[in-house]
Amino acid sequence: MDRSSRVCLGVVVGAKGLKGEVRIKSFTEDPSDVGAYGPVTTGDGRKFNVIVVGGKEGVVIAKLAGVADRTQAEALKGAELFVERTALPAPKEGEFYHADLIGAVVKLTSGEVLGTVSGLHNFGGGDMMEVGEGRASVLIPLTSEAIAELDVKAGRVVVHPLPGLLGGDSETDDENGRETDGTDG
Repeated sequence: MDRSSRVCLGVVVGAKGLKGEVRIKSFTEDPSDVGAYGPVTTGDGRKFNVIVVGGKEGVVIAKLAGVADRTQAEALKGAELFVERTALPAPKEGEFYHADLIGAVVKLTSGEVLGTVSGLHNFGGGDMMEVGEGRASVLIPLTSEAIAELDVKAGRVVVHPLPGLLGGDSETDDENGRETDGTDG
């Protein structure tokens, strides 16, 4: 599996104030570490030193070198912030960077290929692995119940086919969405 030489540490989600500060959604374990690994580079090649000045709940307020006013800060909205992989510490045993899982082949325990990992997301309820792209994609929770095997080095993920995980395979009992085994009674 070909791994990128860059890792995305966060994305600019907006401007803060009038002096060029930006709000960054941080993807680092400690959100304030978005500025801890040296200069960041945007997708279009611009380079910035990041000085974190505040924040809360995964969004940090930062000053980017060379961004002096709100107009410049607003122009950066949506910019992903990358660092070279070599600037990051090696993952601890049993841990991995999300970027390392992108492109991994995903199979069911039966051997059926579902596709490849196209993204990892956290919408507040835990990490979710996106398999496939667009309308054909499926989100699979990165939990021990759903994942039978995860081998980052080999680029392979094996998934348990849990009821309802891959679409309309389960029946519901009532309007509350409780699952049944499909039998009467």
